Amino acid sequence: MKKSLLFCFSIFLLACQEKNSTDLVSFDDFLENYYQENIKLYRINGTFQGDSRYNDTLPNFLSSSFEAKEKAFFQSYLNEVANYPDTLLSEEQQLSKKVLKWECEMYLQGIKFPKDLMPIDQMWGFQLTMGQLASGMGAQPFKTPQDYDNWLIRIEGYLSWLQSAKENMKEGMAVGWVLPTSLVHKVIPQLEVMSTTQWDEHLFYSPIRNLPEGFSEEERSRLSAAYAAMVQNKIIPAYADLVEFMSGEYFAASRESSGFNALPEGDAYYQYAIRLYTTTDMTAEEIHTLGLNEVARIQSEMEKIKDQVGFKGDLKAFFDHVRTLKELMPYTDAQQVIDRFYSIQERMLPQVNRLFELQPKTAFEVRRTEAFREASASAEYNQGSLDGTRPGIFYVPIPNVTEYNNFSDEDLFLHEAIPGHHFQISLQQENENLPSFRKDLWYSAYGEGWALYTESLGKELGLYEDPYQYFGMLGAEIHRAIRLVVDTGLHAKGWTREQAIQYSLDNEAESEASIISEVERYMANPGQALSYKVGQLKIRELRTLAETALGSDFDIKHFHRIVLESGCIPLSYLEDKIKNWISTETTSL
Repeated sequence: MKKSLLFCFSIFLLACQEKNSTDLVSFDDFLENYYQENIKLYRINGTFQGDSRYNDTLPNFLSSSFEAKEKAFFQSYLNEVANYPDTLLSEEQQLSKKVLKWECEMYLQGIKFPKDLMPIDQMWGFQLTMGQLASGMGAQPFKTPQDYDNWLIRIEGYLSWLQSAKENMKEGMAVGWVLPTSLVHKVIPQLEVMSTTQWDEHLFYSPIRNLPEGFSEEERSRLSAAYAAMVQNKIIPAYADLVEFMSGEYFAASRESSGFNALPEGDAYYQYAIRLYTTTDMTAEEIHTLGLNEVARIQSEMEKIKDQVGFKGDLKAFFDHVRTLKELMPYTDAQQVIDRFYSIQERMLPQVNRLFELQPKTAFEVRRTEAFREASASAEYNQGSLDGTRPGIFYVPIPNVTEYNNFSDEDLFLHEAIPGHHFQISLQQENENLPSFRKDLWYSAYGEGWALYTESLGKELGLYEDPYQYFGMLGAEIHRAIRLVVDTGLHAKGWTREQAIQYSLDNEAESEASIISEVERYMANPGQALSYKVGQLKIRELRTLAETALGSDFDIKHFHRIVLESGCIPLSYLEDKIKNWISTETTSL
């Protein structure tokens, strides 16, 4: 009798859940609504995904009204997702629910901090993104007259953003949230180029210099005049005003300190940034210690390469040797560097099929970084469009080709291109089983962790036969380990910029100019540099776990599919997924 009553009560509860769920849209539609509203809010994201609906607008995301919309949007979806009980969702839907909750909660935590009071910096500022789009070679299309008109309208939104950026920085001056002096030094020349270049040679006039065939003479004349007026009367004056402000009163108010712990609430912001970028609850102290241990471990591997090539001297001298070895700098033309990367791709592709059953369809290109940002840029990957019409692009900065050192090129290609970012991001975008909002989702710990993990696959892919190239891989890995030490040193331990630079010089083979650029990158965006090593170590840990549990039944292609098939997710969710897979596999043996 008791069992019968319990059964009836269970059926009643399930019926109530189903009744309540009928008052809601389906969970899949709920996720699609989230995606569509998100794209409508962050319209520039749609452009990067190949969604052209909002290419003519750019909301001012520094304005208080926009911030209110953001807060309402994320709070609303955080409240609503609780209405969908896990018992009525598939396993993949439950993962989507957890990911959406993470997104909403992290945004609502982050909005409490005044990070927008420092909207412009030398590495991450939105002005650099707009410069890429303005070149006509980025995600913003310039194929039809309507495309050209769309950009003219979008520029109006950008001008509002520039004005708000200045206002925010003035507010930052009043409350103590300002850039370090060394970063202001780097930003000013970037802005000056935009304020002093002749209008007809200006970056923002580039689309007119590359008008497609088929435009009528009337269209060509109209657009040329409109773009000339836009550059001369709007863009150049706006940048000139910003240069005057940042080189004058803002420079005078800039801070000598290097880390965020010197800012009001800076310690709390840094702990938030650690969680945001690593998707873990690790503390700065834990990460700092992990970094020191990893640096020591990798240096012992470097000693073996030093001995292999017969170098006499200590490891620091070997770093200088590698930095200056002329045979590693054989180039006279930038295209030679680009061609070398394509040759690496050709060499390794026959081995890719052995390791990956999932491979993307999206096309891929290697390009030189644009001149306007090349001096302070790192190598990077820009994703292709969701519809596959725009390729994934691996950008390589070559500011001085005769000084370009190729000792880490094989490693760099694995990370930024294949099977690193290009594989992971393209597969995520192409995955029809993912809801729309997850196709373009990015968690640095997963995405950068995957890319760093793939660097260790070089020998399995037929690379690293040259000891200097293998040293390049070790150099890249220790570079990421150093980031754990330096980023936490700067933002939690009171390190100066100079301390961070010296620690890096003492422990890796990068050039001093590159190290300075890197350290200033960490200063501008705390926490992001931690994601690489934390993510890599977790993926490597999970591979070892699977290899140990499955023994001879371990299939590397299957493991890589399980890691990649759900796209970017927080590391704890990935760990749950791999452990569930291992459990299923061992049960079936």
